Amino acid sequence: MADLLVGDKAPDFTLSRNGAGSVTLSGLSGKNVALYFYPKDDTSGCTVEAIDFSALGAQFEAANTVVIGISPDSVKSHDKFAAKHSLTIILASDEEKTTLEAYGVWKEKSMYGKKYMGVERTTFLIGPDGKITHVWNKVKVAGHAQAVLEAAQAQNN
Repeated sequence: MADLLVGDKAPDFTLSRNGAGSVTLSGLSGKNVALYFYPKDDTSGCTVEAIDFSALGAQFEAANTVVIGISPDSVKSHDKFAAKHSLTIILASDEEKTTLEAYGVWKEKSMYGKKYMGVERTTFLIGPDGKITHVWNKVKVAGHAQAVLEAAQAQNN
């Protein structure tokens, strides 16, 4: 799968989410969507990232932006993760990895010389028209949620 670029139509998806129910990208038409992909619930970097996005929730809402975190973890895992850290963002479960693959973030990685498949931490900001307006690849967690917020706010001006 080729990497998605700014200007591309974001692939639609319907995924189960924390707190019951599901979330569909096309159902959020008219809003900005900060779609961030992360490797695993309750690991250090992923926890900081989720807490940072949650802490800025009111500002994202004011910027007409819905934040959705997607990982291959189960909904049950997402529910525990959200409860443990008082997360207020949507956490969507992609256990089949179809959305991860559609967005090109399910990649071969390596650690200590061992190769494996995993999520490359990536964020897409999608405009109200469903087109990608910003892409952050190989995200470093520190300050990331704030950078996404600033981009979302600029989109509304």
